[in-house]
Amino acid sequence: MTGLTLCLAATIIAAAGMGYLKIPPSEVLTIIMARFTETTHTLNPIHQTVIMDVRLPRIMTAALVGGGLAMAGAIFQAILLNPLADPYTLGVSSGAAFGASLALIVNLSLPGYFSVPLFAFAGALVAVFSVLNLAASDHSYSANSLILAGVIISAILSAGIGFIKYLAEEQVSVIIFWLMGSLAARSWLDAGLVLIATIVTLLAGLYFARDLNIMSLGLRSSDSLGVNTVRTRKWLLAIASLVTAASVSVSGIIGFVGLIIPHLMRFIIGPDNRKLIPASLLAGAILLLTADTITRAILPHEVPIGVLTALIGGPFFCVIFKQKQLGGR
Repeated sequence: MTGLTLCLAATIIAAAGMGYLKIPPSEVLTIIMARFTETTHTLNPIHQTVIMDVRLPRIMTAALVGGGLAMAGAIFQAILLNPLADPYTLGVSSGAAFGASLALIVNLSLPGYFSVPLFAFAGALVAVFSVLNLAASDHSYSANSLILAGVIISAILSAGIGFIKYLAEEQVSVIIFWLMGSLAARSWLDAGLVLIATIVTLLAGLYFARDLNIMSLGLRSSDSLGVNTVRTRKWLLAIASLVTAASVSVSGIIGFVGLIIPHLMRFIIGPDNRKLIPASLLAGAILLLTADTITRAILPHEVPIGVLTALIGGPFFCVIFKQKQLGGR
């Protein structure tokens, strides 16, 4: 865990110095420290503005979104007992995409940029409550019921998004670009929103980690050991959906992070959720920050981050799927 924390800190400092205006890591560190000690008068004011007002908000948002999605993926896989579950299995992303598309097409004039994130967040929450309501028919919120309800809600919302695109006319390109995911022009407000959701989810995940470990042994074992499976599932489902909704509302659709990282961390540190959840948070932050830095500072033209993670995650997902097929024989 210490190694991942140091790696994340080094990645943040390196990423802050990369871009059109290159700034040495030592100066980046000095500028960040100077903000806390209020000794900024001796530093280059242009470099300070670039680091503190332009790059760090985007960098911190990327790290928090990546960490939040990966942590949510670890929790979803644990409560659904399905290694292919991720934050999008339950229709959260489709709900956020539907809300954002709706805000874009009606061109709401809420203060500043609040309309798209607010509608995306509301759409994600409505999708989660719809899934919970649909899956409540068996009174046990079984993994199969939740996944099936998620597929149904996702299909309905995807059809709704398609209809909005049909109606969008000139604005269809804006909707498509948002759906591909982007971290451009993120602010400290965006980072703060995701930070709050991430902290709440991390604390809840650690609190229920022991119960998740017991639930992985099966329903009979968890009942005999006194774990309230239904209550744990409902709480974690709502909380993991919260961080997913917050992440998607500021970044758009970024897939595969919540699928890849929990698998990778489980392979390295084992299935103990007390270690897996925080490790997924740190590794997800490193992955998405690295991908965003590549598309922002290295590639000649900025590629939507959702496209890049799909290009990286797609082959990785195929390898996992193939290995599981071979292992099951």
